[in-house]
This record gives sequence, C-alpha cells and structure tokens, in this order.
Amino acid sequence: MIIQNYVQGKWMNGEGTELEVFNSINGDFVGSVSSAGLDYESILDYGRKVGGKALRKMTFQERGLMLKALALHLNGQKKKFYALSAATGATKIDSWIDIEGGIGNLFANASLRKQFPDLPYYVDGDAAPLSKGGSFIGHHIMVPKQGIAVHINAFNFPIWGMLEKIAVNLMAGVPAVVKPSEFTSYLTELMVREIIDAKILPEGSLQLVTGKGHGIIDHVNYQDIVTFTGSALTGRKLKNQDNIIQNSVPFNLEADSLNASVLGEDAKPGTPEFDIFIKEVQKEMTVKAGQKCTAIRRILVPENLIDDVQTALNSRLAKNTIGDPSIEGVRMGALASRLQVERVKENVELLMQSQEVVYGDLDNFDIIGGDKEKGAFFSPILFRNNKPFEKTDVHNIEAFGPVSTLIPYKNLDEAVELVKMGKGSLVTSIITADDNIATEFVVEAAHTNGRILVLNESCAKESTGHGSPMPLLTHGGPGRAGGGEEMGGKRGILHYLQRTSIQGHPQTITAITKQFQVGANQPEANPHVFRQHFEELTIGDTVFTHKHTVLESDINNFAQVSGDNFYAHVDITSLEGTIFENKVAHGYYILSKAAGMFVDPKKGPVLLNYGIDECRFVKPVYPGTTIGVRFTVKEKIDQEKKSEDDIAKGIVKFLVDVYDETGETVALATILTMVRKLDQSK
Repeated sequence: MIIQNYVQGKWMNGEGTELEVFNSINGDFVGSVSSAGLDYESILDYGRKVGGKALRKMTFQERGLMLKALALHLNGQKKKFYALSAATGATKIDSWIDIEGGIGNLFANASLRKQFPDLPYYVDGDAAPLSKGGSFIGHHIMVPKQGIAVHINAFNFPIWGMLEKIAVNLMAGVPAVVKPSEFTSYLTELMVREIIDAKILPEGSLQLVTGKGHGIIDHVNYQDIVTFTGSALTGRKLKNQDNIIQNSVPFNLEADSLNASVLGEDAKPGTPEFDIFIKEVQKEMTVKAGQKCTAIRRILVPENLIDDVQTALNSRLAKNTIGDPSIEGVRMGALASRLQVERVKENVELLMQSQEVVYGDLDNFDIIGGDKEKGAFFSPILFRNNKPFEKTDVHNIEAFGPVSTLIPYKNLDEAVELVKMGKGSLVTSIITADDNIATEFVVEAAHTNGRILVLNESCAKESTGHGSPMPLLTHGGPGRAGGGEEMGGKRGILHYLQRTSIQGHPQTITAITKQFQVGANQPEANPHVFRQHFEELTIGDTVFTHKHTVLESDINNFAQVSGDNFYAHVDITSLEGTIFENKVAHGYYILSKAAGMFVDPKKGPVLLNYGIDECRFVKPVYPGTTIGVRFTVKEKIDQEKKSEDDIAKGIVKFLVDVYDETGETVALATILTMVRKLDQSK
C-alpha cells in the first residue's frame, strides 16, 4: 500500500520510498510513504490562489456552516477511522480522544460564527474619536491573510492534530497544507480522503503531504503562517530558518514540555482529592501510552505524603493491562513505532542515572495479544527523585511515553519553584479542596504555564482532565513549551487575520465596517424600520421618535411597579452629598419609555427582541426633562434556517440613542432583534 499525498487537486505518489510504516501492535506492514519530488512552491501557490480565493469570498457565517457540515459528515463516518487508528497502538479511549476530539474542534469552531459579523472580515473593537467635531474617526478591521497555513504535526494525534488546526484557519478564511508525521500519516490520509470526497470544502483549501516534507517551508512568504507541534529541538531549528526570519513569517511552536501535577497539602489519604490525584496521574501516564505533549512528567507531592502516593500509584499501575487494544480488558496499547520505543528507552536510561525506578521494567513486562518483539510496547515507568533541586535531569529530559517521576516538596512556595524548573509548560494541574491554596498556586505559577487545571471533588466528574486542551481555551505555553498559542476560541481565529487600522469620516467607516458609526448619516427610515424585512433594512436608517417630558409621577409610578425604591429615585431628602440635584429617573424607566417611543406595535417582520447589549445611562434625567430617541439600524447578521419549516430570518442590531432637549445623550443601548426575511426560501 502506498500512502499518498493530496496536492494541487489530485492524489499522487512521491518519488521512491522515504519510509515504510508498520502496525505498532503486531508489526505488520501498513504502507510506504514518500513526498520526495513534490513541488512545494507550486503547492503553496495553488493553496493561496485557489483555496484562499474561494475561502475569502465566504462570510464567517458561511465558513462556520461549512465546518458544521464537515463535522456532521465525519461524525457519521467515524467507524472507519477507529478501525485504522488501532494500528497506531491506540485503545478505543485513545482513538476517541484523537477522532472525536478532533471532530469536536470542528463543531466548536463552527459555533464561533455567532461571535463574528456576517462579513468575510472582522471589525475589531470600538471606534476611536480622532477629532473635536467628530468628522474624523479611527477603527480596526481584520482581514484573512492572503497566504496559506502550513501545519507540521506530531505523530501522536494524526487526526486531532490536523482538525484542531484547520478548523481555525478555515474559519478565518485561510487555506492549509497539512504535513502530519510520516509514521502515522496513513490515518490522516484516510480522513483527508473522506474530507475531499465529501466536497464540502472549496478545492485548494486543504492539501496533504504524508511524507517527510523536506523543503515544505522553504517557499513560505510573509502572508503565510507556519505551525509546528513536536519536539522543542526540531521546532527551534525550523523557526530559525532564514526564510522564516527574513520574511517575518508567523511561526507558532507548540512543543512537548515537562508538565507537572501538584497534590495539595490538604489532600491527604482518605480524602476524595487524594483518590482523584492518583487516578489522574495514572490516567495521564497510560492514555495514549503517555505519548501526549500534555502528559504529566513530574508528580509533585508534599514530602510527608510521598510514600502514600507511591504505594497508591504503584497499586493502580499494577492493575494496568498492556497489549492489543482489540482484546477485552486491555487498558494500554503500544507506542506509535519501534523508533519511539528506542527513543523513550534512551531517555529513560538517562533518567536512571540520577533517580530511582520505583515501578516498571524496560524489558520484563507482560502483554496480552500483539507481538512484543515486532510491536512497540513499553512498560509504564515510575521514578522517584528525593533531591529534585540537586538531581535536575527530571527538569530537563523528557521520555515521551508512559514515564513520570515522583518529587517531594516542603511547602507551596517550593512546589511553585519546582514547576518553574521545567522552564515553561503547556499545563500544570493542582488537586486541592482548599481555594486559598488553589488561588496562591495559580497566581504564582501562571507565568510559566499555558494552562492550569484546578481539580477537586466538586468538578472532578465533569472535568476534561489534565491532558485535554479544549478548543475554546488557548493551548500553548511559554519557554520550553514553545511560546506559541493555538485554539482559544475566537482568539485562535484572530491569529490568521491581519489587523489594520482605518481612518476616515464616520460615514466612510460605516460603509467599510457595515456597522453604524456615530457621526455617520442617519437618513429617516421610510417606512418605519419595524415594517421592513431583513433584506430591506439599510445600515444607518433611523427612526426619529416623538418627544416625551418626564414627570415626577412617571418616576413614582415606575418605582411602584418595579419595586425599585432606591433613595435617589424616591427620597429627595437623601440627596445631600450625592451627585444628584433632584429625584432622578430610573435608568430602566428611560429605556422602557424609549422602547414605547421607538416601537411600531403592529404585527410586522420583527419577530422578537431577544437581548440588550452595551446599555449605559450617561446623564441624569430629572423631572421636566424632555427626551427623544434616535433608533438606528446598526448591524445585520444573516441566520441560517434550521429546517425547511423554519422561518427565514436574520439578526438586526439597533442603536438606541436617548437624548434630552439639549441634544445630549442620556442613555445608550443596542437591542438585538430577530427579523423575518422577505424571501422565505433562503
């Protein structure tokens, strides 16, 4: 079997064979891999010109729906991925993390469309006034980079590693070429075939290089983005290539790190937190056979509890069964390849020179099924290091497998210091029921970690665990961990966009951003905006309401109806020493009265008002003040039909500007409405 590349719209073989890959359970031949001879300059250019052009024409809403459709499709095909995933040494749980975790990233990023405008680009933040008269303002927009994302991924997550990255760049409107590890690229290839055959993504938006990929970043330019997941050493070499430096190419490095888990001083044997800690450490040592960039490598324990932890952890590891994942009862599979066995063994032997093995054996361990000689099996190895400030290999050497080290600490300050000795981690966890301990640790250790998990009995059942990065939270870490940042929900998408400041008249900025800017034209709406369908509404169209003079009786009546008898509204004798000159109208009365003034009550295209954003009461309103409302179409966001029977509609944001007889604004708010479309077929 030849594991093929998908580039420039077709499947193709590389020249010769760069690598033969084997089933890590039984040693059977899986296939040969090669990307030698591929024209990377043309491949990158194809992605930019074909895939990038198509994606940039789509709005965030359309891209989000595209990802949702892809996720639903892949979810329906996942059985075939599980079947092949076993060849990588993965148990069903390991495969679930890789396959369904990856598909979950597509779903999560698809849902982010609701946080973006109905445009191909993003409007960032608020306008900045740049002149006294208000005729000159500044703003920021973020547009998709007109390059390609080059993703160089590790061997341990051949599906999740790809999907968690492309979900973000596709949502941003940027194409990608994915280079998975050649050792497990056969699983990535299977999924990419399914993606391409589904024809959900525009052609050119995803390409695949399954071989070694030598030279793939030689032709990147300043509009491209490179991401790398793997060893810190390889990552630094790639990041320092002349082409990357000279073109200022963004390079996101997510490297394996010496992550820690800390047992709080309160979590003594017999407490739920002690049991949670033991279970979590054992899980992180054995899930994916310890081949996770987030796995626990250093187990930090109060020195008076280290013997208890060692006994409990050894007992739990002894119940772990290693072997063929297809056999009932097997809880840990194999490493991804025989090469990984040699690499992990080499680092374990280095660690043995400075610390004691308290569980496991490099050679003498049993497996169930599989082939111990041809497969890539490895025993869990637990070390103990009683002098972690003197014997520091544990803070510098990582064995990327089921290997971890018990380390004692005297107090919380020392625990933080030991965590810092890892020189930057993707994640550290602390297991404690004491919120004071949790707070002190998090504040002191956050600077050296990309993520901190605080675990206790209250959240343990629903916790995703120490080793699970989540798509809506950032994944990465400082120092040894690479200094990169990926995923993170909306934050991750913004990494693929170019932020540009724009300056001009409010009307021009309104035209560019498709969001009403104060100072832009406000032509009077005709007919009333509540009589217009979604497609008919124009940004800036405004309803200028009739006026109303606020009376003291209005304030008293609202206090009676609402029950809001705050002294400033009802007791004129209590105003001394306050900012108020008289009884002041309730802010919510002003907003409620404004609604009565701007609403057209007859049945029409407006289906409902479902929220208020950015509500501010900026000037006191006293009895005798006359108010009016400028009610302006601020922004429009299309919304998909959930079914054939669903009403075709969109979201319209209206700016509510309540002003007094001097023309000054007294209250501002944005209301969100759901408005029927004229064309019900869309």
